[in-house]
Amino acid sequence: MDPTVAHRRRWAILGVLVISLLVVVLDNTVLNVALRVISDPNEGLGASQSQLAWAINSYTLVFAGLLFTCGVLGDRFGRKRTLLIGLAIFGLGSLASAYAQSPDQLIWARVVMGLGGAAVMPQTLSIITNVFPSEERSRAIGIWAGAVGLALGIGPPVGGLLLEHFWWGSVFLINVPIVVLGMVLLVVLAPESRNETAGGLDPLGVLLSIVGLVLLVYGIITAGERSSLADLDVMGAILAGIVILVLFVIHEARSDHPALNVRLFRNPQLSVAIVAIMMMFFAMAGVMFFISFYWQSVREFTPLQAGLLVLPIAAAQIIVAPLSPTLVDKFGPKAVGTVGVLLMVGVLGSYSMLSLDTPVWLIELAFFLQGCGMAMVMTPATSSIMAAVPPEQAGAASAVQNTVRQVATAMGVAILGAVISTTYRSTMGPHLSDLPLSPEARHTAGESIEGTMGLVGRLGAEGQALIAPAKDAFLSGMHLAALCSMSIGLVCLVIVAIWLPRRVGRADGGAHGGREAAPSSIGQSEEDLDPRSSDRSPERIRAGSSE
Repeated sequence: MDPTVAHRRRWAILGVLVISLLVVVLDNTVLNVALRVISDPNEGLGASQSQLAWAINSYTLVFAGLLFTCGVLGDRFGRKRTLLIGLAIFGLGSLASAYAQSPDQLIWARVVMGLGGAAVMPQTLSIITNVFPSEERSRAIGIWAGAVGLALGIGPPVGGLLLEHFWWGSVFLINVPIVVLGMVLLVVLAPESRNETAGGLDPLGVLLSIVGLVLLVYGIITAGERSSLADLDVMGAILAGIVILVLFVIHEARSDHPALNVRLFRNPQLSVAIVAIMMMFFAMAGVMFFISFYWQSVREFTPLQAGLLVLPIAAAQIIVAPLSPTLVDKFGPKAVGTVGVLLMVGVLGSYSMLSLDTPVWLIELAFFLQGCGMAMVMTPATSSIMAAVPPEQAGAASAVQNTVRQVATAMGVAILGAVISTTYRSTMGPHLSDLPLSPEARHTAGESIEGTMGLVGRLGAEGQALIAPAKDAFLSGMHLAALCSMSIGLVCLVIVAIWLPRRVGRADGGAHGGREAAPSSIGQSEEDLDPRSSDRSPERIRAGSSE
């Protein structure tokens, strides 16, 4: 494809990339509103609390474990080609998820979706950095970040609308036509690009990261399910996961072609932005996990109503995300990011005060401020990350960002979900102990509010006395999880306020600590390593096989 044609089409190309991004990010947010239905033994699959957590984390862990490798594959074999393959795999996984017949089948189908999503996500930002000239790149990245926020907001209402009229599998089936549309538009509009100096693959690093994360998450989720860390398999899994992840970091620091380039973290501009994104998504993942149950199980709204009530998050993203680059240019990333995190901390704290009769308009205001805060954090952080590396490492930096975001999401769901589960079980225990139930039935009923409500349905009038205690127990767990989220947000606030740069700096080969970033190793001048210079202009796009 002629570079001039690619330049003329750059905004249309951005639209296609946003479609590709939306379908990947939208998936988990659509799933959130369907969790209650999937846990229902009659309307869904009868999934337990731990199986629901795995339905989310099987996707995010594979996604996180393969992101960096897929970024390297895109840089080496072509970003457009890798993006098309990823969309195809994601679509097939969505189809399998829609028609899963058991929680285990759903979890494995989500693994396939995670593989596809990992191939899609890093290519979108890499193509943006190659298609857009430096003077327009911040605006394009702002729209990209807004698409992430938009997906977080519109996912629940879309899922609620589908559940109002169709079966639970429709929340996955909707991905298929979007994937097909995105693939057709990519073939027609997008240019091919690649990095001639792309690094090698690191299968050992990928294996270590996935095994370590799976063991750690398994231990955390199981600890919440059993309300105990004392069991040998639980503590063993957690310790083994930590040890393997430490070995992973050591291996990556020594590897010439790491699966996760930990040397990039030597650049403080990049590392502080990464930490800010990681902590925010950790805090938000648990919130989005429990808020769906709050609306549907505690307040007894329908899935559609619960989904529509999250729309203020999307509205805030649509309004604020496009303005964020202008705010960053005027006030700097530190000021904008600090205000964004401050908003998030206030909102997370407010969730610890939700009750059975909290006015809906107050919660809607909190959601709107939450969306504003996320938009004000994501854009300056993403801009700082992409400005901290030379263009040939765009895929690597994008993958690092998205890897830690997905890991943070998995950890947030696992840890904060375990907090809710542990609190719920201990609070409901006395109410269930006097009922004539088998140990297995008592365990299931005490695991989650949906488990208790399932028992209420079987007991009839006798079980009505359990409804109020179940709601109170869930609220207690939700309040504690919200306070944990707020604490994480406060730590993030300190980090951003002190260490996030006042202005986005230039990429410096020496800051990365790796020889691949040094000008002498790739035969480029210092100007070539500046991501704000014209090295990312459309004239630099290398025509690929799609021509």
